Amino acid sequence: MTWKTINQAKLQGKRVLVRVDLNVPIDGKQVRDDTRIRRLRPTIRAIQEAAGLPILASHLGRPNGKFTSDLSLQAIIPSIETSLHQQVTFIRDWRTPSAQEIIKATARDSVILLENLRFYYEEEQNDPKFAAELARLADIFCNDAFSCSHRAHASTTGVAKHLPAFAGLLMQKELNALEVTLNKPKRPAVAIVGGSKISTKITLLLNLVNKVDYLVIGGAMANTFLAARDNAVGISLAEFDRLNTAQDILRHADEVNCQVILPTDIVIAAECKPNAAWQVASFQNCPDDKMILDVGPETVAQICEILIAAKTLLWNGPIGAFEVPPFDRATTRLAQFIAEFTRAGELVSVAGGGDTIAALNHANVINDLTFVSTAGGAFLEWLEGKSLPGVLALNQ
Repeated sequence: MTWKTINQAKLQGKRVLVRVDLNVPIDGKQVRDDTRIRRLRPTIRAIQEAAGLPILASHLGRPNGKFTSDLSLQAIIPSIETSLHQQVTFIRDWRTPSAQEIIKATARDSVILLENLRFYYEEEQNDPKFAAELARLADIFCNDAFSCSHRAHASTTGVAKHLPAFAGLLMQKELNALEVTLNKPKRPAVAIVGGSKISTKITLLLNLVNKVDYLVIGGAMANTFLAARDNAVGISLAEFDRLNTAQDILRHADEVNCQVILPTDIVIAAECKPNAAWQVASFQNCPDDKMILDVGPETVAQICEILIAAKTLLWNGPIGAFEVPPFDRATTRLAQFIAEFTRAGELVSVAGGGDTIAALNHANVINDLTFVSTAGGAFLEWLEGKSLPGVLALNQ
């Protein structure tokens, strides 16, 4: 699939409505993580350099169609201004006639920010009249919020029915990275999937075994697979009602020649607490009173051997309880190894998901992978093989 990008649009003298994702964590009035804000700079600068006026539109939280002062985007303005090194014009109620006058009077090298779109219930309902009102503010629509594109809302799909639609530079980068790793990977291709539950990733796992040569399964999810192969897992977190599902995934992987990699050694402890007493055991020897909290060094070495020969990696989910040391060792070691091979140009590495990002930050290698997606739900749905409404709208 191809997408028109903002670099292909004629922007001189045009007002550009840019759907961005400013749904960032806020502590009081302080932004705790400005990653998403910083990633918007290339698109905003590209519009300004082409003599266009960027009008930023986003949501924050779940106000359910009502004004909520602690979810106003006004609190994010200082972080945007710091990132862009310029002032931002804020329009609290863009549905009034005065908003149009403000936009007309704003210089082209400025930036406009609209108030939280979800203060209006019509946004999430993808109300056609609401989308048309939003579209009247601009001449061109630019979607730079891949992370919101799994929702068919007025600002992701509705507006695209009224304006020429283009992908922003961040959206383009995200789509290209996923296309390269999932649909056109250089082989051998490897996927690492962690997390706690098979039930939330059934579609993802079934899709990945059709796309990659190796599927590495870690985290508590691996316990369910081990149990499905009649291994004792003690008091470990596992979904015993999903053993048949795990067996089906293993069977399908065999049919399509995808090799599933499960832990061969495990780190066990009586409790998941910082600095708890632990030991390494064979995957077959988890005592009844112990739980599996990480993979062992032998398993890490096996994964690294696979990655040495690999060309493409997709990573979603840590392989151990990395939030609780010492059960962060395997995930940290793996992250550092992936970063090293990526820096050397030996591996195309794409990672995504909140826990994965936290693990990469924990290992201090967040900037060393080829691409790290901040998209969450949209990232997972893309990996599941689903079409995203906001992306499809760019091709209308």
